[in-house]
Amino acid sequence: MKFSLLVCTYKRAMPLLQLLESVAVQTCYPSEILIIDGSVDDETSLMLSNNLFLNLTYFKVSSEDRGLTRQRNFGIKKASSDSEILCFLDDDTVLEADYFENLLDAYAIYPEALGVGGYINNEVIWTKTDPNYIAKSNEFTFDGWKRNEGKRFVLRKKLGLDSNVPPGFSPSFSHGRSIGFLPPSGKIYETQQLMGGVSSFRKSVFDKLQFSTYFEGYGLYEDADFTLRVSNIGKLFVNTNAKLAHYHNESGRPNKYDYGKMVVRNGYYVWRVKNPKPSLKSKVKWHAITWLLTVVRSTNILDKSSIKRKEAFTESLGRTIGWWSLLFNKPKISHL
Repeated sequence: MKFSLLVCTYKRAMPLLQLLESVAVQTCYPSEILIIDGSVDDETSLMLSNNLFLNLTYFKVSSEDRGLTRQRNFGIKKASSDSEILCFLDDDTVLEADYFENLLDAYAIYPEALGVGGYINNEVIWTKTDPNYIAKSNEFTFDGWKRNEGKRFVLRKKLGLDSNVPPGFSPSFSHGRSIGFLPPSGKIYETQQLMGGVSSFRKSVFDKLQFSTYFEGYGLYEDADFTLRVSNIGKLFVNTNAKLAHYHNESGRPNKYDYGKMVVRNGYYVWRVKNPKPSLKSKVKWHAITWLLTVVRSTNILDKSSIKRKEAFTESLGRTIGWWSLLFNKPKISHL
């Protein structure tokens, strides 16, 4: 099965090099690697000129194609016509040696799959549980595994605002649990959503759908929007054996105020694309959870670290302004 790897990058030359070094030792190597660079400097091109990788093609995009979703759509057009699978990776990930092999295995096991996601294994500590284990209030359990809950989910459970669908699925009021709440069981799980930076899709999907250009620049939640639309026409899966690490490099990220606004406005957009006519109960829940998460984030202003206090304040302000902006300037919803 021929597959292409597309990596959209922005001012992360050294993290990209680490990723490519992990690609170089894969048990299944990509038919082509497309690097789509939106950087305004030449650090990435210089790094690649000093480090050669098999089947790699580099593209430096102009301003009209800069931004995560635009770069992805650009790369899709450049992918080889005989590639069956297009794989997407964030530029600050590092793969285990059998990542692509396990990813492709899922397509063989589930030939109806339109997309398969990988599994990030360096962010959460999971523990195997006994069959009759009863979770504590600050724990989340799934399929015989447990992990600690964050403050936001503890409060949501107490207030009756927890997600009522499995991880990777979207409830009618949105604010579900991400695929990060799937355990390292070695199983393949069906989902409605994939993380864009650890995803893959059949190339035929892009004959019908593309990444939405509503999500400018950093593109927060663009992956949720796209994969929810893909799940309307076919099945998506996550293979927890396709493992990689994600290091969340800070370079190229928006400031916390803009990020806070994106959390609310982009979250609203994704919710209404999936649920164009939500019930009154779902509307109340979406807004209640949005405000609860804003309040939880604002409590970090009390942190003794001045940097973290400033970040918490500016992000909370961005979330607040983002919510108020919905009253008079809602995002224009597109179902393309």
